[in-house]
Amino acid sequence: MLNGLWLSFFVVATVSALAQWLVGGNAGIFSAIVESIFAMAKLSVEVMILLFGTLTLWLGFLRIAEKAGIVDWLGRALGPLFKRLMPEVPSGHPALGFITLNFAANGLGLDNAATPIGLKAMRALQELNPNPASATNAQILFLVLNASSLTLLPVTIFMYRAQQGAADPTLVFLPILLATSASTLVGLLSVAFMQRLRLWDPVVLAYLLPGALILASFMALLATLSATALASLSSILGNLTLFGLIMLFLVIGALRKVKVYEAFVEGAKEGFDVAKNLLPYLVAMLCAVGVLRASGALDFGLDGIRHAVEWLGWDTRFVDALPTAMVKPFSGSAARALLIETMQTQGVDSFAALVAATVQGSTETTFYVLAVYFGAVGIQRARHAVGCALLAELSGVVAAIGVCYWFFG
Repeated sequence: MLNGLWLSFFVVATVSALAQWLVGGNAGIFSAIVESIFAMAKLSVEVMILLFGTLTLWLGFLRIAEKAGIVDWLGRALGPLFKRLMPEVPSGHPALGFITLNFAANGLGLDNAATPIGLKAMRALQELNPNPASATNAQILFLVLNASSLTLLPVTIFMYRAQQGAADPTLVFLPILLATSASTLVGLLSVAFMQRLRLWDPVVLAYLLPGALILASFMALLATLSATALASLSSILGNLTLFGLIMLFLVIGALRKVKVYEAFVEGAKEGFDVAKNLLPYLVAMLCAVGVLRASGALDFGLDGIRHAVEWLGWDTRFVDALPTAMVKPFSGSAARALLIETMQTQGVDSFAALVAATVQGSTETTFYVLAVYFGAVGIQRARHAVGCALLAELSGVVAAIGVCYWFFG
């Protein structure tokens, strides 16, 4: 799938460049394409340097949380909920701990770090699978919730914005939180409908209702604020939550007699290993996107969509963010590359870049997650996993566009 997507970028770019040369008389188009390839390769290294630091930092703090027992506590606290949502998974099974840790990594926006943890969870769930070729209900729910990717603190999005020179990298904190909540809710409801899960069970309601009421009350409060106040609140809450979480891990770790420095270094080493493997993928996708943009093909496609949106009488500012949304189900690296490219061409704090960042933080890569997680354990029959995951992803994209119009006008 990724091979076809990556190759198609170059094929489409070639056709567009030939048309501009032979029909439009633009003989300099190929020079622009080659220049873009080298520029994107350089940008890949610049982004990678900051990504090294981000993943190393947060996996270090996550290891402190793990050694301090925070992850185990979350596993026990969520145990009654998992027992209702995943009734075939026995209480205390190792899969529940891995699932909790995976959700924690996703919640921090560490999508690259969440993948190896998620694979451990999927393998543990596969041990309970009576039909190894077909996905169980628990595996489908886990995959769909990964595809919806509830992101409470999108630190990698903050990192990309900081790297591109944003005055306030955390400006998109609240928009991402609202959009990712929408995608996760739709994912959960769709799986519950297909699997006939009893969401009205008193225990399930005890977990879900308080969060839903808090979110609804919070949205009602936000509705009373101006766009300027919303942006300011998003910035304050983003930075406060970020630093507060760090201090929470450190304080609990110290109280539990964890050697926090040694634990941090241990986790940081894992972060370095995860990050260093991403550079080839980042170079590949950024260069492909650069070629697509330099050839004029991307602009041509967006112009067509923009004309259709204008014909419908809608505002067209979100159109430039659509490339990120369109490739997100297929490739996280391609969506990441398009996000960075949008920030560079439109401006890091432009409306299109803010929408693209919110889209990037609100959902996951459905087909990538499906291929990696199910492929790792040999599952061939996905059942209703794809439909539920795509519905959640679509909900996240629509919510991201709507929330950005609400916040940024």
